[in-house]
Amino acid sequence: MKKATFDVKEVLTRGVAEILPERTSLEKLMSQRKIKLYLGIDPTGSELHLGHSVVLRKLNQFAQLGHQVILLIGNGTVKIGDPTGRDESRPTLTDKHIEKNFKTWQKQAGKVLDFSQIEIRRNGDWLDKLTMVDVIKLMAKTTVQQLIERDMFQERIKKGHPIHGHEIMYPLLQGYDSVVMDVDLELGGTDQTFNMMMGRQLQKIYHHKDKWVLTTPIINGTDGQKMSKSYNNYVALTENPIDMYGKLMRISDDMIIEYFLLLTDVHTSEIAKMDKAMRVGENPMTFKKMLAFTITEQYHSTKEAQKAQDHFEKTIQNKEVSGESQSVKQSELKGKSNFQVVAQLLKVSHSQARRLIEQGAMTLQPGNVKITAPQDKFQTKNVKTIKIGRQFVKLID
Repeated sequence: MKKATFDVKEVLTRGVAEILPERTSLEKLMSQRKIKLYLGIDPTGSELHLGHSVVLRKLNQFAQLGHQVILLIGNGTVKIGDPTGRDESRPTLTDKHIEKNFKTWQKQAGKVLDFSQIEIRRNGDWLDKLTMVDVIKLMAKTTVQQLIERDMFQERIKKGHPIHGHEIMYPLLQGYDSVVMDVDLELGGTDQTFNMMMGRQLQKIYHHKDKWVLTTPIINGTDGQKMSKSYNNYVALTENPIDMYGKLMRISDDMIIEYFLLLTDVHTSEIAKMDKAMRVGENPMTFKKMLAFTITEQYHSTKEAQKAQDHFEKTIQNKEVSGESQSVKQSELKGKSNFQVVAQLLKVSHSQARRLIEQGAMTLQPGNVKITAPQDKFQTKNVKTIKIGRQFVKLID
């Protein structure tokens, strides 16, 4: 498949959720000179997955274009704990844990980032040196009203849950990173927009200059929920080839194009052709296998990707095509909703089960009766076989 050649326009559009305040002015600046940009990471965990790779790939694209790219290790901010995406405070980490996490993180990120083109900095180098007077002066640059505008803080207020003082400080300290490094652009996931915009505000106050913010999308995992280790629906960057390929084959059909765009270098024209082909009825399995092969090849090798595909076809796909099935007693399904039945039989989440039914994946035999209402009660009367996608389940008394 043809690979993309990334230019400024491609980097600022493909795999981008939003550019603030807007894209055209940033594109113009990049056409005039090399810009300074950064991605900040708080090493709170030890295992990276494909969801993390979206913003890492974007950072690497800027490096490939020759811009001054900084990977900022938040060894100062991580001690505070960013509450992003949570309704309670994160636990803080010790220096020992931070260092251990980053060493593991860097080894994994090396599968995506070319560290020879990227500068590594640590915000503890300046945050740890701030005096009480410095912190108070920094706090004076904004208002409490602005700081509690964050969605998760508003949710806590509604629920009557506490908001701790150190959490309110986090956006200010992250924003201060932009001032110290005097950057033109900051990258991050959409869940970091508030913090990054604080850096834009501080950059204007301290340096009287603009800072742009570029956010990347949050992708869903194998069960249709946000990809997360908490949901166990992730594909790790260090996943062995067979498991990586197999997990990618479990994503829903409607995620194939998004994965191609965000996680691969396949040219957009090729991806558009795939999208069109599926819309006119071509089997999505063909393109899902191409996706699984492409990503497995990226993180391993062509040889390993081929082995993984052969394994999948022999142990999984051929079994499905041959019609081999499992059996379940009718009494085990009685009284359950259609989506609960699918979730139980496929061992997937309720949200993914609902989506499968809505996509027409569930039919009953005899009669080839298509089930489209996830919430309706499952009717076992006269049903001999349940077909979900390519999987068959026989009902027995």
